[in-house]
Amino acid sequence: MNKILKAQFFVDDLSDDQKTVITNINGYIKQGLTGDTSSVAIIQGAAGTGKSVVLMELVRQYMTDSRYKTSLVVNHPELYKAYQDLAESIPNMKVKSIRRPTSLINYAQKNHKKYDIIFVDEAHLLYSKSEPYAHYRGQNQLTDLMNLAKVVVVVYDFDQVFQSKMYWDKDLLFKTIGSHPYKMFDMNFQYRMVASDEQVAWMDDLTAQKPLKAFPENSDFKFKMFDTAGELFENIKKRNKEVGMSRVVATSGFPRIDGRHNVEMDTFNLPWDEWDPQRTHWAKREGSITQVGTIYTLQGFDLNYVGMIIGPSFGYDKATDTMTIIPEKYSHKEIFKKRKDMKFTQDEYKTFIANVLNVLMKRGKYGLYLTAYDDALRQRLMELESEK
Repeated sequence: MNKILKAQFFVDDLSDDQKTVITNINGYIKQGLTGDTSSVAIIQGAAGTGKSVVLMELVRQYMTDSRYKTSLVVNHPELYKAYQDLAESIPNMKVKSIRRPTSLINYAQKNHKKYDIIFVDEAHLLYSKSEPYAHYRGQNQLTDLMNLAKVVVVVYDFDQVFQSKMYWDKDLLFKTIGSHPYKMFDMNFQYRMVASDEQVAWMDDLTAQKPLKAFPENSDFKFKMFDTAGELFENIKKRNKEVGMSRVVATSGFPRIDGRHNVEMDTFNLPWDEWDPQRTHWAKREGSITQVGTIYTLQGFDLNYVGMIIGPSFGYDKATDTMTIIPEKYSHKEIFKKRKDMKFTQDEYKTFIANVLNVLMKRGKYGLYLTAYDDALRQRLMELESEK
């Protein structure tokens, strides 16, 4: 099994909290398998709380047991690749049982297939509306998955919702589940980052547009502000040589210039990550050190150090001493796509954009290097660092 993937998705020594969640979900699954109607187990938690580790322990238990008809689905192309890699090295695990949700739904409906258990990672990426261009013509993928299985185990983080077509909140989730039995399994313990609670709160406060303050220095988590993206990149390359899995990431907002879609700032100029059909996921490819990662390649993955460039769609308000969000400068227009069944306010679009930044900042286990495209925002963050 690939060492990097094993370290992320399988833990030799599960914590007591994780063991308790797994035991409780196991009991709920066993109960659901004997029921007359589909039931839903909801694993809920913020980024870095070990949701995927818990899910994969359950996957390994049930998807290697021939008594059960099972499938694992994820609507994230890079995670899909990672799970395929993992499956190849797990005895009795069938790679073909891992699918994208649209693929599984279309296959099962066409062939009249039913399942005992369907596991869904990153369920907040399930389509909650029809997407014909993506070959999904249903109205809600969770509804369709519930119709296919006795038990559906879903992993949700409502703070990782970035697009209208994949919009989820608790109200929509419960409305979709309807009269079916369900149970919530909350995970509120941080495992990815070595950061303290106060340091995680600083990241949350920044993206919530609260008054700025200096980053707390009360753990082994390394934080550093950079005045240039070029210097940030040089330091990330050093970390990558030392410990590996260190990458530069950015939020949207950098325009195409002369046909190139690059992140350009001071001496820094590198292309955005690009979808690649090869099985090796972006974060693990050696060549990705010379690209800029986005939410579409890094959501669900761990890095050791992340170099975060806050893009042009974030500014600074001196009067309130807060970071601001400027939706009109956000260049990935997919998040603004209209829906017939619901409307979104400007503040909700701002929340989508803030969620992207929040998730990307939390990719690094051991450190966050930060800079900002907006001069005023960058200078204020640098000023706060120098005052410590």
